[in-house]
Amino acid sequence: MARPSVELLAPAGTPEALHAAVAAGADAVYLGLEAFNARRNAGNFTIDSLGEACAYAHLRGAKVYVAMNTVILPGEVADALECARQAYRAGADAFIVQDIGLASELSRTLPEARLHISTQMNTINAAGIHAAARLGARRVTLGRELSLGEVEALASDAAALGMEVEVFAHGALCICYSGQCLMSSLIGGRSANRGLCAQACRLPFELRSASLRKPLDAPGEHLLSPQDLCAVDLIGDLVDAGVASLKIEGRMKSPEYVAAVTAVYRAVLDRVLDARETGQAGPIPATDDERARLAEAFSRGFTTGYLEGERGNAMMSYQRPNNRGVPVGRVAEVRDGAALLKPTVPLAAGDVVEFWTRKGHGAVTLASAEADRQGRVRIPLDGRVRGVKAGDRVFRVRSAEAAYADDALAPRVAVRGTVALRIGEPLRVSFAPAAPADLPADAALGTRAAARRLADRAPSAPAPLGTAEGPVVEPARTKAVTADDVRAHVDRLGSTPYVLTDLAVDLDEGVGIGFSQLHHVRAAALDALGAALLAGTRDRVLPRVTPRDPLPEARVAGCTVAAWATNPACARAAKRAGAEVIFVPALNYRRGEAVIAGQLSATAEQAGYPKQCAVALPVADHDAEGCSREARVGYDVWRYVEEGRPVLADSLAALERAADAGAIVEVGPHLPVANGLSLDVCAAFGARRVWLSPELTLRQIEELGRDKPVELGLTVIGSQELMVTEHCLLMSQGPCNQDCAACPRRRTPHHLKDRKGFEFPVVTDALGRSHLYNSVRLDVAQALPELLAAGVSSFMVDTTLMNVEESAQAVGRVVRALKVAQRDGNSVAKMPDTTSGHLFRGVS
Repeated sequence: MARPSVELLAPAGTPEALHAAVAAGADAVYLGLEAFNARRNAGNFTIDSLGEACAYAHLRGAKVYVAMNTVILPGEVADALECARQAYRAGADAFIVQDIGLASELSRTLPEARLHISTQMNTINAAGIHAAARLGARRVTLGRELSLGEVEALASDAAALGMEVEVFAHGALCICYSGQCLMSSLIGGRSANRGLCAQACRLPFELRSASLRKPLDAPGEHLLSPQDLCAVDLIGDLVDAGVASLKIEGRMKSPEYVAAVTAVYRAVLDRVLDARETGQAGPIPATDDERARLAEAFSRGFTTGYLEGERGNAMMSYQRPNNRGVPVGRVAEVRDGAALLKPTVPLAAGDVVEFWTRKGHGAVTLASAEADRQGRVRIPLDGRVRGVKAGDRVFRVRSAEAAYADDALAPRVAVRGTVALRIGEPLRVSFAPAAPADLPADAALGTRAAARRLADRAPSAPAPLGTAEGPVVEPARTKAVTADDVRAHVDRLGSTPYVLTDLAVDLDEGVGIGFSQLHHVRAAALDALGAALLAGTRDRVLPRVTPRDPLPEARVAGCTVAAWATNPACARAAKRAGAEVIFVPALNYRRGEAVIAGQLSATAEQAGYPKQCAVALPVADHDAEGCSREARVGYDVWRYVEEGRPVLADSLAALERAADAGAIVEVGPHLPVANGLSLDVCAAFGARRVWLSPELTLRQIEELGRDKPVELGLTVIGSQELMVTEHCLLMSQGPCNQDCAACPRRRTPHHLKDRKGFEFPVVTDALGRSHLYNSVRLDVAQALPELLAAGVSSFMVDTTLMNVEESAQAVGRVVRALKVAQRDGNSVAKMPDTTSGHLFRGVS
């Protein structure tokens, strides 16, 4: 049986982390440039340093993927495209992209580069795979919320289209569906879709209900903080599922983290692949030492999470949102300003240990780790940690012995060489990559991985790739050169990125040669080998870009007021107040699922929805595979989609599938459309109207309004959705049987309260997914004159958290504002205690 080909993909936030990843055995690294990447606070790379990074990786057979996984604003399109072109020229092997417009244009103008769809595009179903293929993608990084069964099904779908799937196997988990989080953006102006997430989800919150004036019981206060993903024991399952790449999260993490985690996953993955090659099935577990190394690298506690169908409290880190390290024991005694600890693992000077006390946590760096006769280490507290008492737990959060020492030449590339010294012929030296089987048992992990990759590029025994010739060899005038002499001088490779595993010497008897000549020819042969290994990856010729054919501008018949309603009562009130279009979420269409002001309510359903409502498809729309909620609950939202009927699609996948079904499709704001290229993609996929991203400013909307191929809409009043979570936020109250239809918690409005007193409403839907809303209502009705001038022709009122009276008033306000703006260009007054979102302030 052939050995499966599965890539190990590691993060590289800095050059040091890049070296650590490749030295630890990564097959590929992903990194960001100074702009257009979702980790703008990482060290990142310039175009010049990217070239160096690519040369370093390619010499060792590793690949480099450039993350351009942010939303691209109108004024950035040209710069983003040029950035990608120069990155490809510098050696980038692929681009990881979120923005659908950038993805489509890179596929068109730079087809030689591989396009990988970022997890930020929220691909969680088969329609998403087909949409990615239509964009020209070669690989899709799947959403983290998928079970193993779903991953296997999507890997099969992708393979049928000549594509690959990639999954995250280790690292931080976002509580929100990727690409859908606006919490950091709307609270603090730092957008996750722009690479500056402030991680507001890791802050403390209280869960409260409308019926109580005190916080509900919870295991901790970090109610939006998941544990870290660790799928090291599921690698066999992921390989068997057809996954092409296992991805490690962590571009903001240290080189020590990258080195440790990559090395463990390399070792386990190799054992799995070796087992599959010999026909051995089943799991290949990590060792206890390997698990401990992962925990010490960084851990909020580990979970396999959604991969094994876990979506409850067991996957959450309610008590601690940051690294907890590994336990090293409990305080035995506190005396003379110091804690005495009998460690359960060896400690060393320079280790950082953290005390968990009733008053919080505090860290101390050990100046010494010498133990007394009782085996206890004395740790001076010096006032840095308060409230330490006997019995308190102690964790090591940084190991001095695990410190990473950067070596820009490591891992060395194993080579085999030949030297020919035949009298009357030119001195000849040749090198080629060594075969993995020729490496010594103690070869470095990265050296072994590099040898395997280089061998995979030339499956048969590699011919010499680097050859150089010197002067004609003559008989010795004094002492003849021996084969041992030749080996000793050729093997002086300490200042090069190579290590010699075998050298064949073809030597005539009585040969004489100057060793400096031998050194010179050896160096030239190594240069030739390097050039051969890097051939086609540097200073690439960029293809000529031809202009796109412009799409015809959309014809707008008039202005439309629309309402988003989650129950019949508010839908009817909105229609009476003047809303011409009513969007009803598919999950609220079913009898018994009406939600009014965040509360499941049967009384709001008495009259039924008005006729001609348009169905809105959910952001999170899994196929009925594996452990998905759709499979378990048996709820199919697509039964409401009909040919010739309007439908709102909140993802590229839903747009693809609904248009293919012949529906009249509008694109919702959860598919962030922020530039003209993205508008063109929506039009090409069959959309007639696009509801714009709430992160756009008025000026940016004006730019989109010029020559637009589709109608533009904008939500102008309503509570803005911050998150959609697979984990139900109401579960922190205690055990949950996940029978969402009968859940009593859903019949009471809930909210999360932060330490500043702001209250963020929580609504859990029929599939058990939670929706978190901003604490302050959006209202930009006063800006309708400017929005009309910018090209917006449709205006939405989101009544999700409104009652019937509030819904009527909000729709009436927009109808009135539109009449005033159309009549004489004036505006209505601004409402107090509301926010204008990003319309005027923008995002970082």
